[in-house]
Amino acid sequence: MDPVRRFGKPSLRRPRAVLAFEGWNDACDAASGALRHLLERRGIQRPFAIIESEEFFDFQEHRPSVTIQDGAVRAMTWPETRFYAIERPDQDHDLVIVVGDEPTFRWKTFARTVAAVLADSGVESVTMLGAYIGSVTHSGPVPLSGVVTDPPSLESLALPPTDYEGPTGIVAVLGEACKEAGIPATSIWAATPHYLAANPNPMAMRALLAKAGEIVGFDGDSQELREMETEFILQVDEAVADSDDLAEYVREVAEEGRQMDPERTGDLVDEIENFLKDV
Repeated sequence: MDPVRRFGKPSLRRPRAVLAFEGWNDACDAASGALRHLLERRGIQRPFAIIESEEFFDFQEHRPSVTIQDGAVRAMTWPETRFYAIERPDQDHDLVIVVGDEPTFRWKTFARTVAAVLADSGVESVTMLGAYIGSVTHSGPVPLSGVVTDPPSLESLALPPTDYEGPTGIVAVLGEACKEAGIPATSIWAATPHYLAANPNPMAMRALLAKAGEIVGFDGDSQELREMETEFILQVDEAVADSDDLAEYVREVAEEGRQMDPERTGDLVDEIENFLKDV
C-alpha cells in the first residue's frame, strides 16, 4: 500500500523545498520550530500530502495523541510527515515546506518516499535544517555549518564546512535519497548550548530560518522571532547571573570552547531548566 496520502497536487512554479524533522537532528526544537513558525506566519495549515506513519514508526515510542471532550473522542493525531505548499506569485519560484518526526523503521524506504514526493512536485532543490548540542554559549551569534550533496556549491552558500564521522540522523539519509533522485540538497546545522538543551531555542530558530531564507529566497526573519530571541536571552542572562557555577561555566566555554564536565552537567542543566520554567 502506498504510504503517501495526497489531498491534491498544487500547481507550483519551480519549487524549492525546506525540510525539518523532530528528534535526533533537532536540538532545542530549533529546526522544527523554525519551520512551524514560518507556516504560522504564512497562515498555512493544510498539507497537500502526508506520509502515513504505520510503516515507519514504533507507536510505543511515538504514541498518537487524542483529544477527548465531554467523554467523546474528538480527534486522534498520529506522527506524520506533512508537505505544505506556499505559492508566491511575486517570485519566480514557490516553496514546499516539509515537517515531521524522525521515523523508527525503514529509513531508506522512508527517505526515498520523501524524495519521490518532492520530485513529483517538481522540486528543484532541497534545504534541510538541523541543530545539535555544541560547545557554544547563548551570548554570541549562533554558529552555522553546512553539508551539501554538491561540494563545490558549499563556498557559494557562505556556510563553513564540517568534518564529522559517527552516528547520524534522518537528515543525512534524506540528503542521500535526494542525491539519488537528482535533486541537489543542502543541510544547515546550528550549534546550541549544552546548558540549554532542554529548552526551545529561538536564537537557533531565527539563525536557521534566516540562512534558509537567504539560500532559498524568502524572508526568514520576523518581528515575533526577534522578540522571542530578545526575551530568551534576557531570561538566560538572569538565570546565569543567579548561579555562580553556571556563570563560571559560561565564561569557560566562551573563552576556551570547553566541554561541560559530565559530573557537573546534571545539576547545572536542572538549575537553569527549573529557572526558565518559573519565569
